[in-house]
Amino acid sequence: MTQSLRLDHFVPYRLSIASNLMSDAIAGAYRSLFGLNVAEWRLIAVLAERNSATQQELCAATRMDKVTISRAAIALADRGLVERAPNASDKRSHLLSLTPSGQQLYAQVVPKAIAMEKQLLADLSADEVAKLVDMLRRLEARAEAFSDAG
Repeated sequence: MTQSLRLDHFVPYRLSIASNLMSDAIAGAYRSLFGLNVAEWRLIAVLAERNSATQQELCAATRMDKVTISRAAIALADRGLVERAPNASDKRSHLLSLTPSGQQLYAQVVPKAIAMEKQLLADLSADEVAKLVDMLRRLEARAEAFSDAG
């Protein structure tokens, strides 16, 4: 007899649905308040934490594909929020970094992002949030090891 799969109890499905719903909720606010889509915001956030990164490093950090990263980087550069500079350690790539305008936008978005996260997690205690973050990190590491092995 074939095993049955109940999507409502299938963890990868539940994680995907939760992630999509949370991203959609936040994306609407980013779009209306700051004119950013999710990919653009993620690039800004990563660049704010790292100061600069190559597109390949951004792909690895965000788990987004090259085309999405490239489009987001171009859109942010066109808005004067990101700048490209030669990469001294790899002449084939460029380093992306936030411009002063990009840093200013990041400073405006962060309080909104934290407030939205707080609202989305309002039904969880601080201990539950800490456990959730820990479990997500462990799942991410396991999934990465799983995909590297295959």
